[in-house]
Amino acid sequence: MSYFEFQNAVKLLCGELSLERIANELQHLHAERPLVLSDAVLAKIGTMAAVTDAMVAEGVKPAATFTDIPVDSSLAVVNKIAAFYREQGCDSIVAIGGGSVIDTAKGVRLVLSQDTDDIFSISGLENVSRGKHIPFVVVPTTAGTGSECTGVAVIRNDENGVKMEFLSPFVEPDVAVIDPRMTVGLPPKATASTGMDALCHAVEACTCLQANPLSTAYGTAAIRMIAENLVQATVKGSDKEARFNMALASTMAGIAFSNSMVGAVHAIGHALGGVCHVPHAVAMTILLPHVMRYNLSHAAAGYAALLPWLVGMEKAMSTPAEKQAEAAIDAIETLGRKLNEVCGLPLTLSAAGVSKDDFPKVAEFAVNDGALIVNPRAATEEQVLEILNAAF
Repeated sequence: MSYFEFQNAVKLLCGELSLERIANELQHLHAERPLVLSDAVLAKIGTMAAVTDAMVAEGVKPAATFTDIPVDSSLAVVNKIAAFYREQGCDSIVAIGGGSVIDTAKGVRLVLSQDTDDIFSISGLENVSRGKHIPFVVVPTTAGTGSECTGVAVIRNDENGVKMEFLSPFVEPDVAVIDPRMTVGLPPKATASTGMDALCHAVEACTCLQANPLSTAYGTAAIRMIAENLVQATVKGSDKEARFNMALASTMAGIAFSNSMVGAVHAIGHALGGVCHVPHAVAMTILLPHVMRYNLSHAAAGYAALLPWLVGMEKAMSTPAEKQAEAAIDAIETLGRKLNEVCGLPLTLSAAGVSKDDFPKVAEFAVNDGALIVNPRAATEEQVLEILNAAF
């Protein structure tokens, strides 16, 4: 802790009527012809239209839209959209969606800013400069990924099934819009899983090797808000206060892990997504307590410090010091069980449709994932297999 870095350059528009401020922000960025990116579901149910209508009402009309973005972003889709952006003469990007849409948009921005045609050509760890500035606004429609405030894009390479990480402070958006209207219609199971994804971000941000006082401040605040609001947001999706608190928690967790990184939960989760197509948030839900128990010998103090944020100060102080780390893991498992009861959120890999036959390949991919570097405890393929079997 003699040295650390912290970055959060994203301007946040938070609360009611945030959508109505997008046009003003684009105008300040000298953007007149935005390309709007979303997915087919959000286009069908009117979520995308809510954003574009607000933009038009305030004086900025989209130059083009693209909604053919898959659940798992891909390198090919990124390159296709970048070419479309150029063909349509666009000058900015507005991304409306969850993690896949936002990561796709980040990839497109990288391609355009680096003046290339293929995102694979700039793959590598933090090896890109700022390049050309492409104005970029993000409107998250889930409360989980935190991608609106992170310096990372996770994009699938369809040729080998690997989810590639593109890390650079220059993939961060200029503006992120945190409007509770965007998550009110999110189904219960998606609300629950994305909320657990945010919790995982916060826990790993606070306890991985690059954790620092600033990332921990954001992370612990996020943990408290998730513990207090996730069940309510899942059970009563129309509760705008709970929805807004979850959206803020997701953003804070994103800021936290963008500056301290994540660990083995994400390394294994990325591999499960690439090999077995397990949705990222579901993988985080299932893996988090099992990886925490694996890390316990190296991260007990860090986990114990999270207990007050998970269960409240009074209950935490009544727990013997030597049992507080395990109690923090138990609290996360209890939250998962509550969510399973109210919406059927999967808690095991078998419930998520994973076959044990895929475990060796998952383990191979996981130990080569960059997220494992800052995990509190190193892991071999054999140890990853133990975690997978425990989570099955």
